[in-house]
Amino acid sequence: MKVTGVLPLFLPFCRRLWPGRLAGISVALLKATALEAAILAGHLLLYPTGLVQERRAAPPARDGTAQLPVRSGPPVVLLHGFIDNRSVFLLLRRNLAQHGGQRVVSLNYSPLTCDIRAAAELLGRHIEEICERADSDRVDIVGHSLGGLIARYYVQCLGGDLRVRILVTLGTPHSGTSAAPLANAHPIVRQMRPGSGVIEELARPAPGCRTRFVSFWSDLDSVMVPLETACLEHPDLDVQNVRVTGIGHLALPVHPAVAAGIREALDAPHPGERVAGGLTVA
Repeated sequence: MKVTGVLPLFLPFCRRLWPGRLAGISVALLKATALEAAILAGHLLLYPTGLVQERRAAPPARDGTAQLPVRSGPPVVLLHGFIDNRSVFLLLRRNLAQHGGQRVVSLNYSPLTCDIRAAAELLGRHIEEICERADSDRVDIVGHSLGGLIARYYVQCLGGDLRVRILVTLGTPHSGTSAAPLANAHPIVRQMRPGSGVIEELARPAPGCRTRFVSFWSDLDSVMVPLETACLEHPDLDVQNVRVTGIGHLALPVHPAVAAGIREALDAPHPGERVAGGLTVA
């Protein structure tokens, strides 16, 4: 299904003319669009709070002082999407900390970033620092949209599979998106197009890649054109694609049902354990 973003203005009248199934799709699209608008409004208010890099917490005290329980797994790194910042992960960060006790770090890359490769190199330096501070050999990453593509480039092309145990992507254009053609003036948008040099590099063989991938994609994501571009398909990678029904692009890092799916992916102790095949959001 291709989502054009155009909503019927007279839904009751359209229900009389359209078959029941088409009307049902339109109702779901209307709800998802309303939710996207509400999330966008809230995010615009929070955006200034995420403009600066997160302050790094001090290493845990070793003097016998009682500490809050911390998940035994690796730290979780959150990486935002295009022209966004770490404030988009406010709810997800809280959810991960409250339910799983994860050590969570939110990273910012500059809104002036013009190259996915350079951003991936910088991500690698940040991850080395995080591993050192957390006394951990590996991290997990959750990347929204472009953030997932930057993290994937780090894993596949820069040896990041040594450091990244699980990479969870949310609405990431793994094979390139054709949405918003007028945005082609921005070089990083051109790198997210089908057939770009970056997309072609990611399609190359990646034998022995040690990272496990979980890709969440939504059937109402208007930023992914076609929708299936948010599915990761690569013969050399250990991948699970999770379909989310009923929400759009901006809701993926915010909705509690998706957060529960992310926790399930991060908590799976064995590679063979999988997240439920799909999430339905009413």
